[in-house]
Amino acid sequence: MAHSKARAADGKVTYPPGVKEISDKISKEEMVRRLKMVVKTFMDMDQDSEEEKELYLNLALHLASDFFLKHPDKDVRLLVACCLADIFRIYAPEAPYTSPDKLKDIFMFITRQLKGLEDTKSAQFNRYFYLLENIAWVKSYNICFELEDSNEIFTQLYRTLFQVINNGHNQKVHMHMVDLMSSIVCEGDSVSQELLDTVLVNLVPAHKNLNKQAYDLAKALLKRTAQAIEPYITNFFNQVLMLGKTSVSDLSEHVFDLILELYNIDSHLLLSVLPQLEFKLKSNDNDERLQVVKLLAKMFGAKDSELAAQNKPLWQCYLGRFNDIHVPIRLECVKFASHCLMNHPDLAKDLTEFLKVRSHDPEEAIRHDVIVSIVTAAKKDLALVNDALLNFVKERTLDKRWRVRKEAMMGLASIYKKYSLQGEGGKEASKQISWIKDKLLHIYYQNSIDDRLLVERIFAQYMVPHNLDTTERMKCLYYLYATLDTNAVKALNEMWKCQNMLRHNVKDLLDLVKQPKSEASSKAVFAKVMVITKNLPDPGKAQDFVKKLAQVLEDDERIRDQLETLVSPSCSCKQAEVCVRDITKKLGSPKQPSNPFLEMVKFLLERIAPVHIDTESISALIKQVNKSIDGTADDEEEGVPTDQAIRAGLELLKVLSFTHPVSFHSAETFESLLGCLKMEDEKVAEAALQIFKNTGSKMEESFPHIKSVLLPVLQAKAKRGPPRQAKYAIHCIHAMFTNRDTHFAQIFEPLHKGLDPGNLENLITPLTTLGHLALLAPEQFAAPLKSLVANFIVKDLLMNDRIAGKKTTKLWVPDDEVSPETLAKIQGIKLMVRWLLGVKNNQSKSGNSTLRMLTAILHSDGDLTEQGKMGKPDMSRLRLAAASALLKLAQEPCYHEIITLEQYQLCALVINDECYQVRQGFAQKLHKGLCRLRLPLEYLAVFALCAKDPVKERRAHARQCLVKNVNIRREYLKQHAAVSEKLFSLLPEYVVPYAIHLLVHDPDYVKVQDLEQLKDIKESLWFVLEIIMAKNENNSHAFIRKMVENIKQTKDAQAPADSKINEKLYTVCDVAMNIIISKSTTYSLESPKDPVLPTRYFTKPDKNFSNTKNYLPPEMKSFFTPGKPKAANVLGAVNKPLASAGKQIQSKASRMETASNEDVASNPGSPQRSKARHDSAEMDHSENEDISLKRGDTSDKDSDKPTRGRKRPGAAAGNLDDLDSKPKRGRRKAAAANSVSVAESEDQWGEDSRLGDSQTEDEQNSPPKKARRGRPPKVATPAQDTPPKVATPAQDTPPKVATPTQDTPVKGRRGRRKAAPPPEEEEEEEEVAARGGGEEEEEGKEEGKEEDASSESTEVKTKGRQTRTPRRSQQRRASLGSREQHLWVLENNISGFYRRASLGSREQHLWVLENHISGFYRRASLGSREQHLWVLENNISGF
Repeated sequence: MAHSKARAADGKVTYPPGVKEISDKISKEEMVRRLKMVVKTFMDMDQDSEEEKELYLNLALHLASDFFLKHPDKDVRLLVACCLADIFRIYAPEAPYTSPDKLKDIFMFITRQLKGLEDTKSAQFNRYFYLLENIAWVKSYNICFELEDSNEIFTQLYRTLFQVINNGHNQKVHMHMVDLMSSIVCEGDSVSQELLDTVLVNLVPAHKNLNKQAYDLAKALLKRTAQAIEPYITNFFNQVLMLGKTSVSDLSEHVFDLILELYNIDSHLLLSVLPQLEFKLKSNDNDERLQVVKLLAKMFGAKDSELAAQNKPLWQCYLGRFNDIHVPIRLECVKFASHCLMNHPDLAKDLTEFLKVRSHDPEEAIRHDVIVSIVTAAKKDLALVNDALLNFVKERTLDKRWRVRKEAMMGLASIYKKYSLQGEGGKEASKQISWIKDKLLHIYYQNSIDDRLLVERIFAQYMVPHNLDTTERMKCLYYLYATLDTNAVKALNEMWKCQNMLRHNVKDLLDLVKQPKSEASSKAVFAKVMVITKNLPDPGKAQDFVKKLAQVLEDDERIRDQLETLVSPSCSCKQAEVCVRDITKKLGSPKQPSNPFLEMVKFLLERIAPVHIDTESISALIKQVNKSIDGTADDEEEGVPTDQAIRAGLELLKVLSFTHPVSFHSAETFESLLGCLKMEDEKVAEAALQIFKNTGSKMEESFPHIKSVLLPVLQAKAKRGPPRQAKYAIHCIHAMFTNRDTHFAQIFEPLHKGLDPGNLENLITPLTTLGHLALLAPEQFAAPLKSLVANFIVKDLLMNDRIAGKKTTKLWVPDDEVSPETLAKIQGIKLMVRWLLGVKNNQSKSGNSTLRMLTAILHSDGDLTEQGKMGKPDMSRLRLAAASALLKLAQEPCYHEIITLEQYQLCALVINDECYQVRQGFAQKLHKGLCRLRLPLEYLAVFALCAKDPVKERRAHARQCLVKNVNIRREYLKQHAAVSEKLFSLLPEYVVPYAIHLLVHDPDYVKVQDLEQLKDIKESLWFVLEIIMAKNENNSHAFIRKMVENIKQTKDAQAPADSKINEKLYTVCDVAMNIIISKSTTYSLESPKDPVLPTRYFTKPDKNFSNTKNYLPPEMKSFFTPGKPKAANVLGAVNKPLASAGKQIQSKASRMETASNEDVASNPGSPQRSKARHDSAEMDHSENEDISLKRGDTSDKDSDKPTRGRKRPGAAAGNLDDLDSKPKRGRRKAAAANSVSVAESEDQWGEDSRLGDSQTEDEQNSPPKKARRGRPPKVATPAQDTPPKVATPAQDTPPKVATPTQDTPVKGRRGRRKAAPPPEEEEEEEEVAARGGGEEEEEGKEEGKEEDASSESTEVKTKGRQTRTPRRSQQRRASLGSREQHLWVLENNISGFYRRASLGSREQHLWVLENHISGFYRRASLGSREQHLWVLENNISGF
C-alpha cells in the first residue's frame, strides 16, 4: 500500500496487468485495444477496492488529460468516456478531479459522447448505452452542482439528450434519460430559465410535431419532477403574463401553447398560473384575449378535463367572454361549445344561457356557428343537448340570413332523420324531437323561394327519403302525415300543389316549343319562361337560364322527349330518376365543373320529378290504409291511434288525388275506396267521395264493374247521407257519368216531393242535395226550383220560427249545439244562392228578391221574423250565412250589378259584428273571394273597418289579408300586361275611393267635426293606405293624392243633395290627404295618369266647382305623424314571418320608428337615415354585453313605463329614437313654423303607423276612446294607495288573446253589430293593468324569437341612453323619490278629483290635462310637448 502511494506521489501512471503505456506514440488500433482492457478493468472494480483505487488514481487523472478529451478518434473518445464514467462510480462520492475547470471539461466531454446514442444500429451503441446507464445510475452529473458553470453543463446535457432521442430507442434508454435529467432538477438548488426553456421547447407544437420522442421525454420528465419544477414554471409565466417581460425567454410567444401542454401533462404544474389567466381574460388587447380564450377552450373542452369544476371563478370568467366585444372571441367561444357539450354534458346548463344570447348575435358567422355547435353535439348523442338548445336552432330557421337559416334547417333535418326515421335513440329520443317535422314544414310558409326549395329537398331526402323502396316509403309518408299538425299538413299539401303547378307549366312550355315559330308563340314562350322563373332561386339569373333551356328543348329532341316523360302524369318514380340523370348528364360538361345553368336545371328537375308518388306508390298507400282498417298495421307501435291513421291516410289520398289523379287509375285502388265509402267514420267516407270525384273521370269506360257498384252507393248518399257526403255524391255523379241528367232526376224527384218543414232534422241533407243539383243542373230543374225557393224556402222555412231558441248570453255555440231549425235555414239560404249562381241571370228579378231577403236578415240581426224566439247563437249563425251569401252573389257579375250601395255597406259592417266568430268567418270568406279575383275591388275596402277590432288577432289577420290581396293584384298586373282595360278593377290603389265612401257612410261617423270619430276614420284609412303606400311604384303616391283631390270635386252619388253627407265626404278626403302628405315625400309630383272614379259612388266632377276648403278642425292636424310607411310583409303578425334574405327584420323599436321621428331636422323618408339605423343596429355591441344588459334593464325601469291611454314623454323618446338619433343634448328645437311638434303628434297618434303589429294599439294609443262597435274603454287603473309597478322591457308586448267562447251582446245601430272582445281578453287586459304588465313578458319572449340579434343586442343596450336631466332637478327629485312616483302622485290627485266630481275616467281627464297644458305651451310657441311636460313634472316634484 505504501509502495502504491509512493507511486501515486511520483505521478507515475500504473496500468492494469497486460496493458502497456497509452500515449500518442502508439497507433490508433493499439490505443483502442489497450483502452478496452482499461475499460474492462474499471468495469470490474467496485467502490470498496481501496487498494486498486489508489493504484489507478494516476491513470484516472491521466485519462482526463486533454490528449484523450480532445482525441480525434471517436472510438478512443467513447472508451475514455466509459472509463471516466466508471471512475466517477468507483471514486464516488469524491471524484479524483479537484479542478472546477477540469470537471467542466470532463462533463462536457461525456455529454458530447452521448450524441452517439442517436444511431441505434451502430456497432458501438451498446457502449454508448453503458455510458448513459452508468452516469444515470450513479447520478454523476450531481457533482456539477458546486460548479459555477453548472447551468451550462446541464443545459448542454439536456439539449443533447432531447436531440438524440428517437423512435429506435427502447424503454430502457428513455428511462435512463429521465432518471439522469430528473436527478438534476430534483436535487439541485434551482432550475435556470435556460434549462427550463430546453425542456419546454419540446412542448411547442412545431417541435412536438418534429420529434414526438423528445416531446414524450419532456412529458415524462415534467411528470417526474412536477413538484420541484412547478415554482420555476410559475415564475416564468408570472414574468411573461403579469409583468410583460417577454425578453426573459425565447418561448414567451408560445406561452399559451405551453400552458395547454403543461395542463395536459399535469394540472398541478399550473396551480399558480391559472389565476393569471383570469386576469388575462380581461385584458384590453383583443389579440391577447383571443389567445387566452382559444387556450381555455381547449383546456375546458378536453375529454377528461375537470378544470371547470376545480376552478369555478375561471370558468365563470371564461363564460363572460361569450359576450365579448371582439367578434373572433365570441366566435371562438361558440366553436368551443360543441366540444364542451360532447365531452362535458354537465356543463350544458351553464352554456345554454350564453348560447341563447349568441344565437341572436349581430354577426351572421356567430349565429351560424351556434347552430353548428349544437347540431354537432346532438348528432353525436341527443342526450347531450337539452330542449332549450334545440329551440335556439329552431329559432334560427327564421333568421334574416339565408346561410344561417339553411344551416338550422339542415341541422334539424339530419337530427330528425337520425333519431326519428332511423330510430337510433329509441322512442324517447324520437318523442323529444317530434316537433322538428312540423317546424320544417312550417317554413314552407316563408316568402323566400330558397326556403321553400330547401324544405322540398329536406322532405325528399330526410323526412320521406325517396331512395327507400316503395312500400317502406309509403309507410313512412303515411305515418308522417298522420302525426303532422294542421299547419304542417297544409304546408305539405301546398308543396305538392306548387310542384304540380310547376309540372304543368313545364308541360305547357314543351307544348309551346313544339309549335311552329311565330311572334305569338315567342311571346307565349317568354310569358311561360317568366312564370317558371318565379319558381327558382335568384329569378334574375334564372330567367336567362330558363330561356336557354327553352332553346335547348327546341334544338335537342332527346332532351325534349326525356322532359316530356318526366312531366307526363303516368311517369313512375324509377323512370323519373332515369330521366333526371340522363338530362343532367347531357347538359353537363366535364370541362366545366361549376355550371350555373346545370345547377338551375337540377333545381327545376328536382321540383318537377315525381320521386315519391306514382301508380305503384298509391297502390302501396291504399294497402297501408287497408291494413289499418283491418287492424293488422302497427299503428300503435308508430304512436298513432288507428282511427287517426285511417282518417289521415284518406286525407293524404284525397290531396294526392288533386295532384296525381292518373296514379289512382287501377281497379285495386278503386275497390279499396269503395270499401272506405261503407265505413261508419264520416270523414273517411267524405274523403273517399272526394277522391272518386277527382280521379273518376274515365271510370265509365275503363272500369265499368266499379261504376255499376258505385252508382247506387252515390244515390243513397245523396238522398240520405250526411250533408257533406250528399254534396260530394252529387259532384261525383256530375264528374263521372255521361247520362247524369237521368241520375239527377232520379234523385231530385223523391227529395223535392218529400220535403217536410215539420221534420227539421231530416231536412238538412235534402236541402244540401237540392242546392247542389240547382248549381250543377239549373236548366233541368228550372220551374220546380223557382217554386221551391219562393214557397218552401222563403215562406215555410225562413219566415217561420217553429222552435224557440235557448235563452243564453252566449253569442256562439259549437256546431253540434246548433238547433236543427237554424241548420235547415242556413241550408235554405245556401240553396237560394246556389240556384241563382247556377242560373247566372236576373231576368226573373229573383236576384233582387234574394238580396232583399239577405239584407233583411242582416237588418234584423239574424232574427228575420223579429218575434224574439231565436237564441243569440242562432242569430249569429244566420247573420254569417246571410253575409256569406251576399259575398257569393257579389262574385257573379250579373248579381254584383244589382247590389245597391246600402246593401254593400250593410254587408261590409258584418266585419264589425259583435260576435267574434261571425267577424272571423266573414273575413275568411271575404279574403277567399278576393284572393281568387272573383270579388270586385270595392270589397277589399271592407278590411278598413277592421282597424278598430278589439281583438289583436283579428286586426293582424285583416292586415295580412290586405297585404296578400294587394300583392296578388300587383303580381297579376305584372304577369298580364295586356289587361290594362281591367286596371280599374285590379289596381290596388283604386281601393281608396271605396274605402273613403265606406267610411263616409260608417254608422259610427255621426258628428262631422268630432275629433274622436275623425281619429277613428284616420286610423281606418291608414290601415289600408299603409299597405298600399308601402311601395311607391310608378309614383303611386301622387296618383292616390290626385284621386283624393278629384273625389273632393265630386258629390256622394248615394245622396248628392245631402249637404251633411257631402261635408263628411270632403272631411274624410282631407283626412286621407293629410295622411298621404305626412307619410310620403313624393306626393307632390305629377300623377302618372288621371284616376278614374267609380260613377256608382261619386257624381261626375263639377268643372265650375273648386273645392279648396279645409274641412278638418285645427286640432286634428296634430294627429298626422310624418314618416315613411313600412314595407308590408305578406305573413303579417300572425305567422311571425322572416323578412326575405338580406332584409332587416323589424324589431319592436324599428316597428315604431315611423311613429317617432323626434328629430324634426331629419328627413324621415331619407334612405341614408334608415341605412344609418341599420348600421347602428349591426355595429353597436358592447364588450361586456352582460353588463350592458343589466344597465339597459335598469334604465328601462326608469323610462319605459307605459301609462294606460297615453304615453310618457321622454320614455317614448328614449325607446324609439335611440337607435338612430343623435344625443339629445345638442338637438334643435322644433321649428315654430311647424306649429305642432313632432313629439306631440307622436304621443297622441304615434301608434297608427303600426297596424297589425304586436303592440296593442288600444292600450297605448294616446287619448282614451269611447267604446266603438262594442269595444270596451280601457279604464283599469293601479290601486290608489300604491305607486304603479315599474314596467319590464317586455311590457311593450300585448297579452295573448284567447279565442272567445261567449260575447256580451250590444245592440247595433242601423244593422251594425258592435264588435265586442271576448271576455277572456277583457279580463286579461284588466289583470295586466293591475299588475303593471309583468305577465306580458312571456309574450315578449315569444315575439323576440323571430327578431334578429342585431335588434336584440342593440335595442337592449340603447335603452340606457335617456335625455339628460339638469343636475339641480335631479337633486331635488332625489329628496322626494323617482319621477314615476311623483307623476303617479300627480295623476292620482287629478284623477281622484275628477272621479270624486263624477266627471269620467282617469285616462280621459289625464289626457285632457296633458292636452290643455301642451296646447297652452304650443299656442305660446314655447316648444315641444315633452319639454313642457318635463317642466311641469319638475315644478311639481320640486315643490
